[in-house]
Amino acid sequence: FFMSIILYHNPRCSKSRQTLDLMRKNGVEPTIREYLKTPPSKAEVERLMDLIGGDPRDLLRDGEPEFKALGKKKADLSKADVAKAIATHPILLQRPIVAAGSRAAIGRPPEAVLSLLK
Repeated sequence: FFMSIILYHNPRCSKSRQTLDLMRKNGVEPTIREYLKTPPSKAEVERLMDLIGGDPRDLLRDGEPEFKALGKKKADLSKADVAKAIATHPILLQRPIVAAGSRAAIGRPPEAVLSLLK
């Protein structure tokens, strides 16, 4: 049984590095996707939203200048709006995200991804 585990990673982010370390300590070597270098498509972002569940806006980093430039309130954005914004400005993707099979989680805190590794 082999399941590919993908870490949407920003090496400059301490939470992203901590999540990678935690995964390795648990014997998991994920496929690392540096999403700033290889941005996800709108469809891929929508798939991550479905895997994570909950509010799709949770995937959006609203403290970034690129978010402010959208000129919208986070609460007013639809799932499609969020996916389009992240696909256009990958810096807006909450990080890190771990995707494993039919589930995904945001690594905030990094321990939040542990349930995916079992």
